[in-house]
Amino acid sequence: MNFLLSSVFDFSIIDWIIVAALLLFFIIQFLFYFLLYRKPYSYQSKKGKISLSENDLPSVSVVIVSKNDSENLAKHLPAILNQDYPDFEVVVVNMGSTDETDMVLKRLEQTYNNLYHTYVPQEAEELNEKKLALTIGIKAAKNTILLFTEPYCQPASNQWIKEFAEEFAKGKEVVLGFCKLDIPKKVPMRKFIHYDNLIQGLKYLSMAIVHRPFMGIGRNMGYIRELFFRQKGFSSILNFEDGEDDLFINEIANGKNTGVVISPESMTISDVVTSFSVWRALKSKYLHTKRFYKGFFSSIFGWETFSKYGFYLSVICAVCWGLLNTNFILLSIGIVLFIARYCFQAIIINRNSKLFGAGKHYLDLVFMDIFQPFNNFRFKKYAEKKRKKFR
Repeated sequence: MNFLLSSVFDFSIIDWIIVAALLLFFIIQFLFYFLLYRKPYSYQSKKGKISLSENDLPSVSVVIVSKNDSENLAKHLPAILNQDYPDFEVVVVNMGSTDETDMVLKRLEQTYNNLYHTYVPQEAEELNEKKLALTIGIKAAKNTILLFTEPYCQPASNQWIKEFAEEFAKGKEVVLGFCKLDIPKKVPMRKFIHYDNLIQGLKYLSMAIVHRPFMGIGRNMGYIRELFFRQKGFSSILNFEDGEDDLFINEIANGKNTGVVISPESMTISDVVTSFSVWRALKSKYLHTKRFYKGFFSSIFGWETFSKYGFYLSVICAVCWGLLNTNFILLSIGIVLFIARYCFQAIIINRNSKLFGAGKHYLDLVFMDIFQPFNNFRFKKYAEKKRKKFR
């Protein structure tokens, strides 16, 4: 004991700086994981099941916009139209498709009387075509509660609408959900894509759970019709090529009016990622619009990334400096804190991953943890370069 104390007192200024950096970044990481990333699975495990009678369930309209997605509509629409829910409709807006979309929708309408489809005028501006299509679909919808998904998604269960409706029944005006990815094994970086999708979901869902929502995804979310019109539709984001989901939620969501649904039954499943390039395009869309989010809480995860890299750098400094100066106490501090962070990170990530169906992560976790923000930066630059090219 006396040897340890004397060794600590013999620390140089550089030793103390490294220890201070290690402890600071470790504490910040600990707080992010236990105060935020832990929230989704903890929230779901504590959530009690609500059982509303059919008379208490609100009417719901599901709005989908589609362009040349006839195969996806034929494949996924029946899972939506066959939901176990007493009163709902599905509104599909055809954005000038040149494939068999119209034929597929007319054939399905002969079987399902709760399916309705309409069109975007041919003279519509291409820049805001999807926003116009959503506006047409929302105006065509008969019900107050609107759910949104994409043609390439289908509900994970026949309780999807009910899970959202019960959250809206609590008085919420915005409800956010999660979309799982069904990725073919042949797709490169398949496991990393699942991890990246999980981290994105943990960020926006955890912030919504702590009453600081900042975005949502159009593959699985909902809001009330009146809120759309109170916001004057998409008028505030018409200058953006995208943003009809994440930027719009950033505008309308707040701590009082927003809820989440993260039960397995409430999720949607997307099979859109059939190649690396498809994932890059999908991911780049959100990374591009991210910089236009309003509010401090939309950028808080930048501090998480900074503290993460700061922690890894501090561990490397502690190990290298400790070996160079035979300071085994400094070396041990670096290794112990690294192992401690890895342990609570692995527990929290894997518990969430089990809930969201994103696989298990153990030895690969450190690589993914380091590479994920770097990959986001790379995709963001790709998106900016691509958009400048087509201006």
